[in-house]
Amino acid sequence: MVHSIELVFDPDTETVIRRIWADLAAAGVPSQAPASRPHVTLAVAQRIDPQVDAALSGVVGRLPVGCTLGATLIFGRSHGVLARLVVPTVSLLDLHAQVHRLCAPHLIPGPMPNVLPGEWTAHVTLARRVGPAQLGRAQRIAGRSGIAGRFVGLRRWDGNARTEYPISQR
Repeated sequence: MVHSIELVFDPDTETVIRRIWADLAAAGVPSQAPASRPHVTLAVAQRIDPQVDAALSGVVGRLPVGCTLGATLIFGRSHGVLARLVVPTVSLLDLHAQVHRLCAPHLIPGPMPNVLPGEWTAHVTLARRVGPAQLGRAQRIAGRSGIAGRFVGLRRWDGNARTEYPISQR
């Protein structure tokens, strides 16, 4: 498993995303519910040293940050990951770049290439292993209208232990 640094949503935005997860699950699409928490990944590595929490504590002062969940995306091929794009803004891209700079010394052995500044696609995952027969239905459920939301927190996720560590401002 991997470790990651993630933005988390305010309760209202999280509720909207969880509703989409529930609607997908009810339609037979393998959604994220209830195993995860809605989030947007900023940094990923095989392991992240917990000392990163102190390095990132100042970033929390930049929150909350508004966001818009836009179009649906499919990552992968025959059985892909269904997600909603987080519309990139200057503020979000700057925050991502700052997190990347602060995390770099703590990412072991280094960052995964898909989260580097300039390579990162901000998104929230809605479903995994969506097959071709489910794709149209899944996109109709997941891609209704744009969603205005807010990021209010930052966490470190340990995928091995399946444990989150909220990062708070010191």
